[in-house]
Amino acid sequence: MISFNDAMATVEDGDKPSILLGNGFSRAWRNDIFNYANLLDVADFKDRETEIRKLFSLLETYDFEAVMRSLVAAKTVLDAYGGNRDLVEQIERDQQFLKDALIIAISKTHPDRPTAVSTAQFTAARTFLSRYDQIFTVNYDLLFYWARNMYDLPPRNYSTDDGFRKGCKWKGHGTGQEAHFLHGGLHIFDSGTNIEKHSSDEIGTGIVDLVRDNLKREKFPLFVSEPTSAKKKHRIEHNPYLDFCFRSLRQVTGTFFIQGHSMDENDKHIFDQLKQSHVNKFFVSIFGKEDSDGNARVKANALAYLKSTTSDVEFYDAESAPIWE
Repeated sequence: MISFNDAMATVEDGDKPSILLGNGFSRAWRNDIFNYANLLDVADFKDRETEIRKLFSLLETYDFEAVMRSLVAAKTVLDAYGGNRDLVEQIERDQQFLKDALIIAISKTHPDRPTAVSTAQFTAARTFLSRYDQIFTVNYDLLFYWARNMYDLPPRNYSTDDGFRKGCKWKGHGTGQEAHFLHGGLHIFDSGTNIEKHSSDEIGTGIVDLVRDNLKREKFPLFVSEPTSAKKKHRIEHNPYLDFCFRSLRQVTGTFFIQGHSMDENDKHIFDQLKQSHVNKFFVSIFGKEDSDGNARVKANALAYLKSTTSDVEFYDAESAPIWE
């Protein structure tokens, strides 16, 4: 398996690849924060605590989306067999409990301020990100947002257009948008008339503080946490910001990196878009032992989802990418 630098060396001079950031981007900074086990520890399922936690235990997972997929499957079976209507409705409510609990858990565990990240780490992250043209992320957290906005750190000439303009309102079309939060994020919300973002300089309050205050009033950030690729795509296509970011995947060209993503089927809508793009070479990161069962699945999915007569797929060592150091 080649290194990140070996992969970058294949990019022609003057060309800039694009990238999709998965949860591995954030876990590379603090794995103890940005993992499902930590989120489950702090999740509050209210009066469904016993039942929902039992589901995680029986399914032997920390993955919120895996549990949601199981609930979807259970509802489908009950519907087909004419199951108890009250039980079907409870399953639907539990799906919503899970989605809300995930958002709240992320806001609880998230670092309060960008000062939690060192200057050296932000400098490394900005240098890493400056290598790319179009940047897509499925992460909800603020690490990518913060790294983009540390303008007083090198490289000082680095910036990416996120499509938001005066008043932090999203304008998207015609802005030259380069940063795309494919599944939403803590800082993005639907005001009812506009898609807007929180800014760290709003009324002298941190973004995480604003998010937590909103959650107390049951105002949720823009999140896509549906359990299947089809349901995620349906959610995305009904929101102008998400749909614009999603369609932008099909516009990328040249070389494309996928860093820290598990290549799971529940994000196949993303890979279907990329397969229809003008990318001719995909580099997909592999974390840990290359021949593990999990990585065998990552490789198989990557080849099935992305390889075509016009695009090739190669794999590189995720840990060799100099993201935070």
